[in-house]
Amino acid sequence: MPSTAARVVLVTGVSRFLGARVANTLQADPGIERVIGVDTVPPSTPLGRTEFVRVDIRTPGIAKVISSAGVDTVVHLNLVTGQAGPRAKAKELNVIGTMQLLAACQRSPDMRKLVVRSSAAVYGSSPRDPAVFTEEDEAVEAPAHGFAKDTAEVEGYVRGLTRRRSDLTVSVLRFANFLGPGVDSPVTRYLAMPVVPTVLGFDPRLQFLHTDDGVEVLRRMTVEDHPGRFNVAGDGVLLLSQALRRAGRPHVPVPAQSIAALGGFGRRVGGMPAFSPELLRWLMYGRVLDTGRLAAELSWRPKYGSEEAFADQAARQGRGVLLDRLASVIGRG
Repeated sequence: MPSTAARVVLVTGVSRFLGARVANTLQADPGIERVIGVDTVPPSTPLGRTEFVRVDIRTPGIAKVISSAGVDTVVHLNLVTGQAGPRAKAKELNVIGTMQLLAACQRSPDMRKLVVRSSAAVYGSSPRDPAVFTEEDEAVEAPAHGFAKDTAEVEGYVRGLTRRRSDLTVSVLRFANFLGPGVDSPVTRYLAMPVVPTVLGFDPRLQFLHTDDGVEVLRRMTVEDHPGRFNVAGDGVLLLSQALRRAGRPHVPVPAQSIAALGGFGRRVGGMPAFSPELLRWLMYGRVLDTGRLAAELSWRPKYGSEEAFADQAARQGRGVLLDRLASVIGRG
């Protein structure tokens, strides 16, 4: 149901691809008086009328921003996979940062709505998974490490806030893996490898979400009231072998133990994906979401299916490879 109240919206993680896109989209809404974007580093793209505040959500400074600006809506997007830095730092930002942010929301009398970027990683990946996960399903094997565990902890803290502040409208969005412009993740790095290793003996069922559709869902959740947990993914399912074949990506099956060793090498050299245990299990068992609840709640379907989102990503990466090769030729000339 649309909300008629003008809002002061705070977006966390505004210097990353998703936060910047969401802030720019929300600031175009005439019903939103102010959009405040926070992050630890300045954004690399213009934010228009969005007001950037440099603050670390792990510190009490975030509470000062929320209270002084009269923020009534928080869009929490500042969850990181940690592929580009130390794992401990990513966990601190994800878990401790969320705890500080939620504590600030709880204390603020102005707060009315919280929208949280979560992840389908909370379901894990295992050989005993259901064919399709609904929002009511629990992980067959609870995530024990990495980003998936962080996300499960974040959702636990959000549930605690919901119990303490039952007056808040809280929307938790369990996103499939993002693909599209500006996305830098373990999955996009994996797909961009010169030769893509697959796990010998496995061909997982996968889903993807285009950033355009993710931004639209976040916009709708912010300007309308849709409390609850929602799976968010593009329609349809792709086998990994189908995806790589359609993209014309060379790939080779490799034993799981060898891919795990390659992950350690990737962490040491930069630019390569770190094959974390959770990524390796996803490449073995995959994961598929039931998005019927979201479709019914919003009366909306994504513009890009999983196949179309993957095709768009493959086309972008293909152009990137061609440009790199052209630059190399020019350099030799």
